[in-house]
Amino acid sequence: MLDWLNVVSAWAVPVMIAFIPLYAYLKKVPVYESFVDGAKDGFSTAIGIIPHLVGMMVAISVFRASGALDALVGWMAPLLARLNVPPEVLPLGFLRPLTGTGSLAFTTDLIKTYGPDSMIGRIASTIQGSTDTTLYVLTVYFGAVGIKNGRYALKVGLFSDAVGFVAAIAVCLVLFG
Repeated sequence: MLDWLNVVSAWAVPVMIAFIPLYAYLKKVPVYESFVDGAKDGFSTAIGIIPHLVGMMVAISVFRASGALDALVGWMAPLLARLNVPPEVLPLGFLRPLTGTGSLAFTTDLIKTYGPDSMIGRIASTIQGSTDTTLYVLTVYFGAVGIKNGRYALKVGLFSDAVGFVAAIAVCLVLFG
């Protein structure tokens, strides 16, 4: 069974890459022209979201460089210590909704420093998989389609990130604590 799954997973992407253009050709779809038109649309979408991405990256940089993140972690550290939550993972809770790359770099640093099998490494890895880059998603996708009012999506997304953050910590403390 495992050998069969390995063969399927190795061939799934190449078969799909060959199948889709072949199917389109058989349906008399101009494959190359459709591809070029899609690439043109993708390029204009990418150019349209650049201002949104730049604004988000500047805000993240200001938040971290100003010391606000460090001050917030310092303020919450005593409460986290009482709950047996390592304060080292708290910045991940703030970074993850903002930036996937930044939170991944922070997680990588935590794992290098404390080890993948430490409680901090386990919690950081679980947070990384349990939350999403909400502000990035809203910036890119809403900016791409021109949605101006995303306040409800923002509230739901940030609430979901908070629930994922707390749940990741709770699960790790129960399973590994």
